[in-house]
Amino acid sequence: MSIIVKFFVAPDDTSAALTLRTGPGRAFESISFGNFDPEEAVVEWECLLAGGGYEELVDAGEPRIVAGEDNGGRVVFAIAPRLSTALAEAEHPRLRDVAASWVELRDEGETIGTEIAEAIVSDLAALAGSARRQSHGIYCWVA
Repeated sequence: MSIIVKFFVAPDDTSAALTLRTGPGRAFESISFGNFDPEEAVVEWECLLAGGGYEELVDAGEPRIVAGEDNGGRVVFAIAPRLSTALAEAEHPRLRDVAASWVELRDEGETIGTEIAEAIVSDLAALAGSARRQSHGIYCWVA
């Protein structure tokens, strides 16, 4: 099954939720990837970058859904401010280490190469920096 993943910068939950049907398009600064579970990934990244336990974060409601379809289709969720801050502040060597650790966490059904993982984490960190400069949040649209 093919999954489209677009992380994007938006001023608030309401604006982000409006992207549910068509994605962020050109209205929002975004980066696109595919074929990994971003909801699981953001929790893993937060654990790796900012600490805390996976179950603890999931029990706390991470990631926070801002819009979704009832039939399990498209979804828009918010990236936790703690993760966004950790990404924006991380230096490249730290991001490289996080990407390598994330690759090791992936299960057999979701193989991600180290170079691709590093590109995803590094590009998301750059997007987090942009969001921070604009005082906006980071969201993810999945279809």
